[in-house]
Amino acid sequence: MTIVLIAVFAYLSATALLVRAVSRDDDQSMSALWLWPAIAAVAAHGGYHLLAWRAAGGADMHFFAALSLVGLGMATLTALFGATGRMRALGVVVFPLAAIMLAGYAMVGHKPPEPHDWRLQLHAWCALLAYSTLAIAALLALMLWLQERALRRRKFHGWLRALPPLTELESLLFRSITVGFVLLSATLLTGVLFVEDLFAQHLVHKTVLSVLSWLAFGALLVGRRRYGWRGAIAVRWTLVAMALLGLAFFGSQFALELVLQRG
Repeated sequence: MTIVLIAVFAYLSATALLVRAVSRDDDQSMSALWLWPAIAAVAAHGGYHLLAWRAAGGADMHFFAALSLVGLGMATLTALFGATGRMRALGVVVFPLAAIMLAGYAMVGHKPPEPHDWRLQLHAWCALLAYSTLAIAALLALMLWLQERALRRRKFHGWLRALPPLTELESLLFRSITVGFVLLSATLLTGVLFVEDLFAQHLVHKTVLSVLSWLAFGALLVGRRRYGWRGAIAVRWTLVAMALLGLAFFGSQFALELVLQRG
């Protein structure tokens, strides 16, 4: 549990430093101080999962464990983005979320891992990477909407200066969606190839919603390329597609594991 407390404290410390830097518009502080506790938090977060897997004899992919892994993926991507550009403000939202997800997993505890072979594990890891990347894209879409809304109303808050220019933010959004779409495609492909009875009763909702999300993200990328979709249209498509994807995995997992008490 000590490593969990270290990770949560480091996440919150990074968040506090980012909030302080944004409120003061202090670029120097933002580019230096926050990154070290963020790296420590990500390392401790990942270390906790590794220790849990070592003790259990395999990777735990149940609801709270998977949620925590998605938080870890989002925090890792945020630290990478923030270290190389002006996307460090994303950590104000991502780091507390990652801390909450990790704390939830630690409170619930580990569950015995299911005996999956490398093919199903590949499918699961593709899914977690896709969810993490596309969740970052959804947050970027929200930031894009807030930035456009503030510009239309001519209310230039301090946080607005912490964000990259509108065109750069939009470009990063679509790069994230493209990477996430590739990972989601790999998830669906490995599901078709490796998951037996993909349309079984306990998997049909997950499969259908995942395919609908994949179609929505694909339509957005096609619309961007052929028709120049951007702004509010891009935000709506991104959030709808991410909502479908969230329901596909975490909605179905919540119902199966916590409501129906099934693995």
